Amino acid sequence: MIASWLTENPLAVFALLLGVSVVVPPLVRRLHLPDLVGLLMAGVLIGPFGLGWLNQEEPTVKLLSDVGVIYLLFIAGLEIDLAEFARIRLRSFRFGLLTFALPMAGGLLLGLGFGYSLLSAVLIGSILSSHTPLGYPIVRSYGAMREEAVTVAIGGTILTDIAALVVLALCMGLARGDLTAIGVVALLLRVVVYAALVVLVITRVGKALVQRNFNNDSPLFVAVLLAVFLAALAAELAGVEKIVGAFLAGLAVNAVLPEGRVKEQVIVVGASLFIPVFFIDLGLMLNLPVFARTMAGSLFALLLIAILIGSKGLAAWWAGRLYRYNGAQILTLWSLSLPQVAATLAATFVGFRGGLLDEQMLNSVLALMVVTASLGPWLTARAMPRLGAASAVALTPATDGQLALQRQGLAVLVPIANPDQERRLLELARLLAGADAAPAGRLLPLKVVAPERAAAGRTWLQQAQALALAQQSGQPLLRVDSDGALGIARVALEQDADLVVMGLAAPDRLGPRLLGEWLFGDLVDATCRLVSCPVVVARLLQDPSASQRLLVPIKDLSAAALEQVQLAERLATSRTQTRSQSGASTAAQAGATITVLHLHDPHLPAAERDQLKAHLQRWGEGPVPVEIVLQPSQAIEADLLAASASHDLVILRSQRRVVAGLPIAASDRVGRLLRRLNCSTLVISDPLHS
Repeated sequence: MIASWLTENPLAVFALLLGVSVVVPPLVRRLHLPDLVGLLMAGVLIGPFGLGWLNQEEPTVKLLSDVGVIYLLFIAGLEIDLAEFARIRLRSFRFGLLTFALPMAGGLLLGLGFGYSLLSAVLIGSILSSHTPLGYPIVRSYGAMREEAVTVAIGGTILTDIAALVVLALCMGLARGDLTAIGVVALLLRVVVYAALVVLVITRVGKALVQRNFNNDSPLFVAVLLAVFLAALAAELAGVEKIVGAFLAGLAVNAVLPEGRVKEQVIVVGASLFIPVFFIDLGLMLNLPVFARTMAGSLFALLLIAILIGSKGLAAWWAGRLYRYNGAQILTLWSLSLPQVAATLAATFVGFRGGLLDEQMLNSVLALMVVTASLGPWLTARAMPRLGAASAVALTPATDGQLALQRQGLAVLVPIANPDQERRLLELARLLAGADAAPAGRLLPLKVVAPERAAAGRTWLQQAQALALAQQSGQPLLRVDSDGALGIARVALEQDADLVVMGLAAPDRLGPRLLGEWLFGDLVDATCRLVSCPVVVARLLQDPSASQRLLVPIKDLSAAALEQVQLAERLATSRTQTRSQSGASTAAQAGATITVLHLHDPHLPAAERDQLKAHLQRWGEGPVPVEIVLQPSQAIEADLLAASASHDLVILRSQRRVVAGLPIAASDRVGRLLRRLNCSTLVISDPLHS
């Protein structure tokens, strides 16, 4: 009944897919599973082998799924750090060669061993040699897009997918008998010419469009989408899979499109809609009983999966040894090169329809796809915290931290509405700026007004310069802009701001987040998404210079955590200097203290705990007393609230994340803490594109 109704109503199919994309990810996150695994499971549930509501032959499903896989590779190319990629392009090439050649050899030997023809065995090897980096959304959620191991793994995708799909074209041509030696050379030339044309055309046209439409987002947004789909179509005309064109388009657009609203809109539209549908579609294809029988009773399927996992792991280990990578980096390479989805499925179905592959291979590849599509993202989720921890071992306060908060004055931008009502916020910004540092900091109060209120804005600027803000040693700024958040972001860029400081509502106004609302509200959230520097969101219940006991809860050893501690030291030091100038006591005499709190797993080994504490103590070697507290915890929020009861100010950190493609201003935990903390609170929100 439901299935037939859905078949006759494409709009209902679309609504169902949207509903699954919205509802499932938050549920599986509670089970500590990746979103991608939950979407696969949802596809199984509503698919032909579950409730039977949908099948992969539905035109709406096929269209959205095709767009999803295109977007997946496009976003991967769009977010590669091109400067870093250029620096390590040889590493990407070598890793791509290893992760192509080893599975290729393993698949070839397996095919020959089970009686397949030479052409079929070569095709089996090429099917194993490609990969689709399904764990990339998880990488983005940890803000690790620019880690070298990630760039090497993603960069290797272009070689493996192009090579695998060229081998597919060669095998199919030879099987039909219509591909000669000249035809092989012609195919290779088409691929090379196609890749060069895609990059050249998008780069040339893109630069002109960006220059002409810098302040007009709509034409740029449409042009980016057009470039993606035209590149994908042209790839098929050139004889390669459309995902290769999408990846090349991502690289080309990345080179010309500046960071900002358009790039964010492109990512959100695709990653929040099309990519989840692609994973749901994969679940629709899975017949659980057949899958179970294939896994349990087919030696060929088991060997195929084992060879793929082993050869990809060997390639990652070999590359790691060559590049002197640590275990976390090797695991990252392995996890991102493991999933077999887009190119694998395309090659398998083409080979099956062409008669080179049989049903045994088809079912085995479906089993392979499910195992690797689940295992790869799971391993990526395990690798990311370890990658961050490994990078943090060498951090020292003297050399690391983006802002070097202890050692220099900062340019602090403060968007304000009424100076008389925001004295505390201005005082906080003055303390953070460090007027007595070398070089001295700059306080930049800013008012953004709409064009129709430009006259009132100029009056405000004159009053601010003459009266209120002059007392803060600030340089008042006026910006006329119809978009408040965009105006703040542009001024932050023009003034080379190190921090943006914004106010937050009082606790009684922080109700639960409603549908369509961000945690911090529209203006603050939009500013966090647009500015290119950290944003300090403050909820001040007292004058910041009166805070004597500062609590800094940290999640792990990272540059972000180090900056969190440095921010607390900057506040305490600035406060001490203010007191000293007025003839008051020193920091120690005044009782100014910082508590660095790390709540850890109760089962953390004693050796790791001691090493962590020793490292944190090195962070706290400064003019302000720092107490290091390592506490086992099974209820993090409750323990944080208990610790905050004896402190005046809590400094939290919110790594801006992308969950299912959507930029979230802060984690749910930070949101709950903000509603429950009874003291002043600062939340450092990292830039989304850092």
